[in-house]
Amino acid sequence: MKNKENIVVGISVGDLNGISGEIILKTFEDSRILELCTPVIFASIKVMHFFKKHFNSEIEFNSIRDISHLAHGKVNVLNCWKEPVNINFGQEDTKVGEYALKSLQSATKALKEAQIDVLVTAPINKYNIQSEAFTFPGHTDYLAKELGGNSLMFMVTDTLKVGLLTDHVPVKDVSEHISEALITEKINTVYDTLRKDFKIVKPKIAVLGINPHTGDNGVIGNEDDDIMRPTLKKIKEAGKLVYGPYAADSFFGSNNYKNFDAIIASYHDQGLIPFKTLSFGQGVNFTAGLTRVRTSPDHGTAYEIAGKGVADESSFKEALFMGIQIYRNRCDFEELTANPLKKQPRKASIKK
Repeated sequence: MKNKENIVVGISVGDLNGISGEIILKTFEDSRILELCTPVIFASIKVMHFFKKHFNSEIEFNSIRDISHLAHGKVNVLNCWKEPVNINFGQEDTKVGEYALKSLQSATKALKEAQIDVLVTAPINKYNIQSEAFTFPGHTDYLAKELGGNSLMFMVTDTLKVGLLTDHVPVKDVSEHISEALITEKINTVYDTLRKDFKIVKPKIAVLGINPHTGDNGVIGNEDDDIMRPTLKKIKEAGKLVYGPYAADSFFGSNNYKNFDAIIASYHDQGLIPFKTLSFGQGVNFTAGLTRVRTSPDHGTAYEIAGKGVADESSFKEALFMGIQIYRNRCDFEELTANPLKKQPRKASIKK
């Protein structure tokens, strides 16, 4: 049985030339967070001292070489490398990409081995991290390979949750990727994560169409009529509260999204543009469907403001809080599943 206390949160440091160091420092300057979790930053003490000096932080780090030496009540830094790193804020650098990968690999290994309970990934540069060891369009696909499960990019706040049928796929290829099997898999993943990770007993899910106006009866494409509608009909007949397909252009503007526990978009921008418009700075990227809990902020490296001390840590902090809450919810779900006659107490949300 998992332990809901002393939750250990691993943090991959991301692109060192971006805003990752700054938002990590700003988050843990609030010492009350150490009452909720034990953080472990996968980087090097030299790099973290560089950030501390540059941003005039007062955080005291506990430098460790092995996860078994972590100290509760402190901000731990697990040294993934010894050598100094040349940091130039705002610059795209393949060498820095190598260190982002070292951090991610070390943190993922710790997550797989249950040495940490939650992984929060700081933003990477998806171009300069590419190598023989990393040939993925982003964190989601890498972690799906390493951790197993039917991964799904799930953008979430307390009041809005948006999943994707396809994520980092070129628009011209979207319809080729969408099939009955994919739609069914992604809906099942969203349904399961809403129950297990967000404690929603009977989830209500909306699905957005593939084409404008969901094809207008074939005038603007046949995919919605030939694939989407028949698949949703089958899933609904099987007992899930799944509705759609809805025309994406009016779905959010009409506030229809407020009637559902989650929305599934057909492709990246169809879902993420309205999500970030409605919740930018408060949203969290949660990888649903994995065997472990991983979250990240809803923004990128922000090179244009890197090193200037003006980055907003809100989304990173939300990712941290949500990762902890999801882990606790999974513990409760496993406990209830193991002992279905036990009545679960209502769990208060983490105060931010």
